Amino acid sequence: MTILELAATTNNLASAIATAKALHGTLYCDTRENWQHLPFRALVTCVTDDLGALDQTADVGLYLICRRLIKPGSPKVVALFPLVHNPNLSHSQADAHWRDVHAPLALEHHEHMTHYSQLSVVHRISGEPTDGFALCGFDSIGDLRERFYSREDSRKVIGDDVQTFADTANSPRRLIATQTIY
Repeated sequence: MTILELAATTNNLASAIATAKALHGTLYCDTRENWQHLPFRALVTCVTDDLGALDQTADVGLYLICRRLIKPGSPKVVALFPLVHNPNLSHSQADAHWRDVHAPLALEHHEHMTHYSQLSVVHRISGEPTDGFALCGFDSIGDLRERFYSREDSRKVIGDDVQTFADTANSPRRLIATQTIY
């Protein structure tokens, strides 16, 4: 199932919370005290026709996204990976590989992942060029850190595949987020 939504990235956590509540959206936020090394601190997603309601919150970026639910679930913690496409591919080519090749590999090599969504950027309204956001959910921070990969070869298989469709040098650092649905 795919859904078109708006996504705002921000460093203003209070604004992100208020916007997610007001628009009945979903908030993904990294609550670590030392977050300044991250590309942004929070991501708000919602379905709305009021772009203005997101303008103030989107101090880092505002995107029209297509949400692809790969593995449904209610994660306790989410590894949120911003994605920039491999420069040898177009956005469409990278996105097709991410959807059609990487998603099945992710399900195979991240057995402890309780939720997986791909937020594919359909249109960048403002902010840094970003092609998508991967949301990999787990039951605990321990599972995320210690059971992210299922097998000994999983890190290499996933890493090699990601390099085929993503620019790993220019894709921003991951966030370790909690998810709140309003």
